[in-house]
Amino acid sequence: MTALSILDLAPVPQGSTPGDALRNSLDLAQHAERWGFNRYWVAEHHNMVGIASAATSVVIGYLAGGTRTIRVGSGGIMLPNHSPLVIAEQFGTLESLYPGRIDLGLGRAPGTDQRTLRALRRDPSVADNFPQDVLELQALLAPAGPNQAVQAVPGGGTNVPLWVLGSSLFGAQLAAVLGLPYAFASHFAPEALLDALATYRQRFEPSAQLGRSYAMAGVNVIAADTDAEARRLFTSAQQSFTNMFRGTRGKLPPPIDDIETYWSPSEKVQASRMLARSFVGSPDTVRRGLEAFVAETGADELMVAAAIHDHSARLRSYEILADVGRSLARPAVAA
Repeated sequence: MTALSILDLAPVPQGSTPGDALRNSLDLAQHAERWGFNRYWVAEHHNMVGIASAATSVVIGYLAGGTRTIRVGSGGIMLPNHSPLVIAEQFGTLESLYPGRIDLGLGRAPGTDQRTLRALRRDPSVADNFPQDVLELQALLAPAGPNQAVQAVPGGGTNVPLWVLGSSLFGAQLAAVLGLPYAFASHFAPEALLDALATYRQRFEPSAQLGRSYAMAGVNVIAADTDAEARRLFTSAQQSFTNMFRGTRGKLPPPIDDIETYWSPSEKVQASRMLARSFVGSPDTVRRGLEAFVAETGADELMVAAAIHDHSARLRSYEILADVGRSLARPAVAA
C-alpha cells in the first residue's frame, strides 16, 4: 500500500485568526493519527497572512505534544533562512522530547519575497550554499567527534532523518548524491515531476540513513461525498492561486459556486497548470485519480495538501482519503 501523509500549511480562512488555524491543525493531526496517516508536516512561509506556520519548529512541537504516534516534521524548513547550528538545536530538541517521531525536510527556496528575506537578515546568495549547509546540518545531528569544537546541544547524536525537498532537478540530484529521501512539490509545481523522479532514482547512492531510494510526491486532494461538492470546495484553492498572480495574497477564501466568474482565461491557465496534480471529487473519483498517479510516478508515499475553507469539510476530505488509501496499490515503478 502506498503511504499517505499530510502537508498542512496551517491555512487561515477568511473570518479566522492564526490561533484558530493552529488549533485546527492540531485537531486535524489528532484525527490523522487515528486514521492511520504516516506523517504530518508543516511548512515555513513568512509574511503571508493566510499561512500560520512561519515559526515551523514551534508548530511542530505543538503538534507533536498533542499527538502520540504519528511522525511530525517540516515540509520544509527553508535552510537558507537559518544557520545549520540553530536548526540542529531546534530539531535536536524536538527529537529529544518526541523520540523517533521527528522529520526534517529541507528546502532551498526562501519561502517568501525578497523584501521579507531582507527582514530575515539573510543574503539571497546563501541559497548557493545549500548543499554544504545540508552536510553541515547532518554532521551536527550526528554523534560529536572527540575534538569537535562546536556541538548542537541538544542535537548531536539524535540523527534526525533529513529529507531534501524540491521542485526541480537540482533537489533530485542532491538527494540522490547524499542518499537521502526526496520529496517533490508537485502539489504546486508539477512540471518537472517525472524527470526529477527519474533523475533521483537513476543517480541514487545508498547512505547510512537510506539504503534504497525513497520518493514522495506532493498532491492536492479535495474529497467530498459527491463530485459537485468537492469541485465547489476546490474553488477556495483556485481563488488563492488566482489571487497570487494578482499580487493580492490573503486569507483562504470561502468556496464559490462558479469559478469561471472569478478568474480570467489567462489566470485559469496559470492556476490550472500549477494545480494540475490535484484530485478532486467523490471517493471513487479520487481513488481512480490517485491509482493512476501512483502507477505513473511509482511514488513510495503521497504528501497530501488540502486547502479547504471549512474545517469540518477538511476533516471529511482527509477521512475519505484515509479510506481510499487503504486500497491504493504499491508503486508500479521500482524505487
